[in-house]
Amino acid sequence: MIWKIAAALFLGAFTWTLLEYGIHRYLGHHPRVRKNPFAKEHIRHHVEGDYFAPWWKKAAAAVALAALVIGPAVFLASLWTGIAWVTGLVSFYLFYEVLHRLEHVHGGFGAYGRWARRHHFYHHFVDARFNHGVTTPLWDHVFGTHRAPEVITVPRRLMMPWLGDLEHGVRPEFAGSFALKKKPA
Repeated sequence: MIWKIAAALFLGAFTWTLLEYGIHRYLGHHPRVRKNPFAKEHIRHHVEGDYFAPWWKKAAAAVALAALVIGPAVFLASLWTGIAWVTGLVSFYLFYEVLHRLEHVHGGFGAYGRWARRHHFYHHFVDARFNHGVTTPLWDHVFGTHRAPEVITVPRRLMMPWLGDLEHGVRPEFAGSFALKKKPA
């Protein structure tokens, strides 16, 4: 029973990574479905950089997601296995939210944090058609939307405080990964 619960937790988290990719790529960027509440918040996040949807909207999304999938999960798997799958799904959604915010407001924790930030910022500052996964590049590889970032040039108006400042530019520890767009002549 414990292995079944552990597998369901893992599969729930794994399922979130696919939902994360699909929501971001299609609801956030696809022109045919761009008129939705997620896209409105997402586009604002791209334009302002340090804007994040309010926590209560994210909490409501997590509750709605859990409510939507708990019945079918329990019906298909069993009570505890279904609950474990939903717990893995919602927990990894919450992990995604924390990681995404940290990518924007902090210089990065460890190799994974630094990788995730560069992968995500390629999407933000180089080409929004690529790197839709925030927690993993798996689905970007599967669906052909992965690009390995080189030096990422950040627009001056979107420069994050951890990256440096407009007077001195990019901090030396980030200079191999990031650059600041040149001042207009």
